[in-house]
Amino acid sequence: MREGIFILVLCLVAFFGFDLLQEQRDTARTERDAALFEVNGLREAARVSGEMLAARDAIDFQRTQELNDERTKTNALRLDVAAGRKRLHLNATCSAPMPASAGAGGVADAATAELTTDARSDYFTLRDQLALSRQMILGLQDHVRRVCLR
Repeated sequence: MREGIFILVLCLVAFFGFDLLQEQRDTARTERDAALFEVNGLREAARVSGEMLAARDAIDFQRTQELNDERTKTNALRLDVAAGRKRLHLNATCSAPMPASAGAGGVADAATAELTTDARSDYFTLRDQLALSRQMILGLQDHVRRVCLR
């Protein structure tokens, strides 16, 4: 009888031991599945982030290139104006001619309307700033359309 009880106790210990091992195995499987799900989510997030960074870099490259082209054109125009090869055309009107009794020359004696040297440099500075602002705005709009709204 002792041997029977011993075998029965041994079977109960083995049963509870196997039950405990099955619970640990099931817990490990659940944790593994959760970790794999998280890994897949992180991989997808990394892929999307990489695509967003690539899109941002492409927008930045395109807009920087366009800004550099615009600045090159402005510098070429600045050099041409300084050398006299080109002139800046203004939408200007001459003031009313002074009476002949004042002794001043008439409109026919007046020179063509032209910017002063200081105004020319301001004009080219404004062109550069306008080009920069334009490219910044277009770049931000592209960023919103191609990156943020994805």
